[in-house]
Amino acid sequence: MNSAVTRALQWPQGLLAQGEPDRQWTQLHPAFCELMQAHRLPPSMAQSYASVVLHLAAWVMQQKAPHDSYVLGLNGAQGSGKSTLSAFLALALTAIHHQRVAVISIDDLYQTRAEREQLARDIHPLLVTRGVPGTHDIPLGMNLLRELMKAENTTLTPLPSFCKASDERRARSDWRCFQGRPDIIVFEGWCVGTLPQDECDLIEPINRLEREEDHDGHWRRYVNQQLQGSYATLFATLDGLILLQVPDMARVIAWRTQQEKQLAVNTASADQRLLDTPALERFIMHYERLTRHNLKEMPGRADITLKLNDQHDFSAVDFRKPREKSH
Repeated sequence: MNSAVTRALQWPQGLLAQGEPDRQWTQLHPAFCELMQAHRLPPSMAQSYASVVLHLAAWVMQQKAPHDSYVLGLNGAQGSGKSTLSAFLALALTAIHHQRVAVISIDDLYQTRAEREQLARDIHPLLVTRGVPGTHDIPLGMNLLRELMKAENTTLTPLPSFCKASDERRARSDWRCFQGRPDIIVFEGWCVGTLPQDECDLIEPINRLEREEDHDGHWRRYVNQQLQGSYATLFATLDGLILLQVPDMARVIAWRTQQEKQLAVNTASADQRLLDTPALERFIMHYERLTRHNLKEMPGRADITLKLNDQHDFSAVDFRKPREKSH
């Protein structure tokens, strides 16, 4: 494990003992390469990506109390690689550290299309578009975390699932189940751990969508109120927070466009709602305000900030001092 990317990242001394990364890589190699193929990652990045994952897994194990479930938040803009990193981190924690890991995406907590259409009628038309705080089923998420953390060995907990291609929550019969109580819950999503903005920051629109469709600021103030209320309660369950820090909004658009193209390849359904380039750019404008807010504010309080460069490689890692759990 001697790539330039691996050497460039400065991990805390003693996180992994000398020789341990190589031993773990040998143990993990077959399953890791299989997962890389499933996520369509080039074989050339296997060792550098594995080094990041193995160090993160070791860090999680240092933070976790022996007999408690540990809830790890993973925040990153659209297209940053949250779902991919979550899958590989779960693999390392399971295969190397023998942990039971449940991965939850906040995207799977989106309200149904009918519920968002009702929000659009009652509060603001922009709320029909999934994504911003206020368009998730927060009670569903809170109940899910509670059920997982109190589960017995034989308990089967259904995990909600949302289909982005059809823009609709899947039927409960199609949800997969997690058996038992997880040792670690990876909770990933673009707004996971996001704090509300100051009122003064809401005054000026930041893009064309806000200028033309939220000129009075009602939509963005509603979103901010959600962050002050039920979302703050949900995010208070986090024991740790990792930020995938993208270079800028231009990369968000480019990487999210790649995701949409891949979704088109993977999905062949008559009811799919895939986005062309103008529609995708408008879609991302819904997220832009809080994405910029997170990029500015979150590195100062995230436990780990993993910086990405324009090539979507890890370029640096920053650690913060341990923090006390807020609940």
